Amino acid sequence: MKKITKEVYLKWYENMLFWRKFEDKLAAVYIQQKVRGFLHLYNGQEAVLAGSLHAMDLTKDRMITAYRNHVQPIGMGVDPKKVMAELFGKVTGTSKGMGGSMHIFSKEYRFYGGHGIVGGQIPLGAGLAFADKYFKRDAVTLCYMGDGAVRQGSLHETFNLAMLWQLPVVFICENNGYAMGTSVARTAYTTEIWKLGLGYEMPCTDVDGMDPAVVAKEVHKAIERARTGGGPTFLEMKTYRYRGHSMSDAQHYRTKEEVEEYKKIDPIAQVKDVILEKKYATEEEIKVIDKRVKDLVSECEKFAEESDFPPIEQLYDVVYEQDDYPFLQHKL
Repeated sequence: MKKITKEVYLKWYENMLFWRKFEDKLAAVYIQQKVRGFLHLYNGQEAVLAGSLHAMDLTKDRMITAYRNHVQPIGMGVDPKKVMAELFGKVTGTSKGMGGSMHIFSKEYRFYGGHGIVGGQIPLGAGLAFADKYFKRDAVTLCYMGDGAVRQGSLHETFNLAMLWQLPVVFICENNGYAMGTSVARTAYTTEIWKLGLGYEMPCTDVDGMDPAVVAKEVHKAIERARTGGGPTFLEMKTYRYRGHSMSDAQHYRTKEEVEEYKKIDPIAQVKDVILEKKYATEEEIKVIDKRVKDLVSECEKFAEESDFPPIEQLYDVVYEQDDYPFLQHKL
């Protein structure tokens, strides 16, 4: 595994803080109705992504996830300004403003969505891994899902085939405690989600999803197993989200005290504590990073604000390949 050095911790801090502030900005502009539709924010779960990225080979490995998907493509290399523009519905966005919050995508950086159907990405993740194995591409796919998605039948069908075909895929459940507003304890007899892998004899374990160093270690082991022909792994990342399921979530299902307790183990604060404890940076140097993050978020917002909305012609251009498609009712 790549060493977790001073540089790694400083990178983690800057990236995770940027992801947090990026999502905070989206929450603010959502209230101003500059971002429409559903909006699912990642606040609190940053360590899962940071640790995973450290373990991946970003020159060939792939990632696919559900609809809480704004910061993952940024981590994979996508320009954050384009991600912000996509959420604003602008033509400069990752999907030309046609995908929005839940459908961010980048073939160039091997990020395959962004899927609004609960659990819909799970078989697709196995499909990506199947293609890599078929074409002998030595790549591994990381397929993320929420704790609610593991109750979908598609997960069980996919686990069966992934083990049967020994696919190079790592299934990662980001268990933030609540499927929308329903706690894990109310959806199944066992609350230890990682044990679902046992029924398929799939290597599986639970992981502290609030510490990127722990995440990196476990994801690295799973990726190496997959890359060397050992087949899939199922990891349950025990994490937490500080905001609601989406912006329309009133959060009546949990107390403010519960949220505050989890903030005591905030992944960004944990990383900052290590940096200060090991003297990787001073408080003044951290303030410089904080300022850089703030400025970059502002740049993203400015880019999105100043970009144009897509022309109406694009509505048809991205759907119909045939220029003179005869069944269009609307004439441009």
